[in-house]
Amino acid sequence: MRPVLDALADALQLAPDERAYLFTVADVTPSAPTPRPGRQQVDPQLQQLLSTMHDVPAMILNRRMDVLAWNRGAAALLTDFGALAPAERNLIRLTFLDDAYRALYADWPRAARECVAVLRMEAGRHPKDQALASLIGELSLRDSDFRTWWADHRVRGPRQLAKTYLHPVAGSITLDVQQFSVDTQPDQQLVAYTAPPDSPSQEALRFLLQWAARPDQANDGPATQDNHRGK
Repeated sequence: MRPVLDALADALQLAPDERAYLFTVADVTPSAPTPRPGRQQVDPQLQQLLSTMHDVPAMILNRRMDVLAWNRGAAALLTDFGALAPAERNLIRLTFLDDAYRALYADWPRAARECVAVLRMEAGRHPKDQALASLIGELSLRDSDFRTWWADHRVRGPRQLAKTYLHPVAGSITLDVQQFSVDTQPDQQLVAYTAPPDSPSQEALRFLLQWAARPDQANDGPATQDNHRGK
């Protein structure tokens, strides 16, 4: 089977992510169904690390892009995650279903298509994940762009990239998105946003973080505590 798949991938000139996805979905080895998981916990040491990253917006995500924990900078850059119910703290869901979050992107279609490609990669790796299937179903029903791009079958794994935001406080700001795996929690990753040194974006980020340090702005928070308003 593997030589056939290798030949097929070569003939189709698949990128590394697409090749990996092909081998994942072609695996016919039976596997036990994955139960619907409970809300994941974030190690206290990792939460403490986020809280000390005063100059870097950062958060902890799981493979479905649920926001499990965040620091003050991430809340200032993206949205006040603490004001959302835990079920709504998902970056892909926000990208497609939240108008204010969508407006942050200078190039929303590109960012949204990247989200779909990441989600499809994870769906191929974890076909029995009920929570993931539920998210895909909700987005398919509620957003026509998601339905169209999901049908493209594009896949993408984590990689370093840059995103430009049109922030209501900081203005236009281009940040590098750094992603780091968490060894103690294989399904979790630390995502951090940094600006090129001595760039206008670095000045904009510094201004935003100073603004976020005001007492009336959003605090650090883990998604494991019920700190959202309107409960």
